[in-house]
Amino acid sequence: MVIAGIVAGGVGSRMVGSAVPKQFLEVDGRPILIRTAEAFFDSPDVDGIVIGVHPDWIEYLESLLQKFFGNTEKIVISAGGGSRNETIQKVLRKAEDVWGINDDALVLTHDAVRPFVSQRIIHENVEAVRKWGICNTVIPATDTIVRSADGSFITDVPARNEMYQSQTPQSFRYGLFEELCAGLSEEELETATDISGLFCRRGYRVAMVQGDITNFKITYPNDMRTAESMMTFEEHGGFTSAM
Repeated sequence: MVIAGIVAGGVGSRMVGSAVPKQFLEVDGRPILIRTAEAFFDSPDVDGIVIGVHPDWIEYLESLLQKFFGNTEKIVISAGGGSRNETIQKVLRKAEDVWGINDDALVLTHDAVRPFVSQRIIHENVEAVRKWGICNTVIPATDTIVRSADGSFITDVPARNEMYQSQTPQSFRYGLFEELCAGLSEEELETATDISGLFCRRGYRVAMVQGDITNFKITYPNDMRTAESMMTFEEHGGFTSAM
C-alpha cells in the first residue's frame, strides 16, 4: 500500500499579515493545502492520504475536504504533533488505524505548502522506494553554498557540483521508519527537520529523485505571488497582463 502523509501542522509564522496558517491561504481560488492534496488524490500510485494538521484547525479542514472532495475514503485527517517528526508519527498511526498498514507499506511525506508537486515526482518516489527503501526529492544547487560554524565567518565552501537542495516528498518503507525511530532519542526526533538527514546519520543509504524548481515551498508573501503567476500560466496557457 502507498500512503501520502501531508504535513500541515504548522501555523505559518513567517507569512506576515496572515490570519490563518499559510496552508489555508488561497491560490487562484483554492487553498494551498487542497491543491497539494489534489496532486496525491489524482495519482494512480497513491492508495490513501493522511493530512496531519494542528488540532485547532481539524474542523476547518474537514469542511474544506467535504467541499472539494466530497465523501471520500481516500483522505483522512490526523491531529498534528509538537514537531514535524511527531506529526509524521501521528499520521502513520492514523494510517495504521484506518488501513492497517504494515512494514511493507510505502510512505511519501510531503509539505502541505508545496502544491506544485508533479505526477512524475510522485511516481518516481514510489518507484525509488520500491527499489531502494528510502529516497529524497532533490534539485542541484544553482548557487555556491557556503558553510559557517559561527554565523559570522565562512568555515568552508563545498564543491557546488556535490550540493543539492532538498525538497519533498521524502519517502520510505514504513518498517524502516519504525526501525529508525526506535534508535533515536526524543531530542533528535523533536529537533530534526529532515527525515532523510536522520536516515543518513544512522548509516542508511538514501536514494535521490530528481525534483523540479516548480516544486517550491510557499513560505513568504512573495512566494504567494509566484504561485499565483504559475497558476495563471498553467490555466491560461501563458502569462497575462494582469501579472
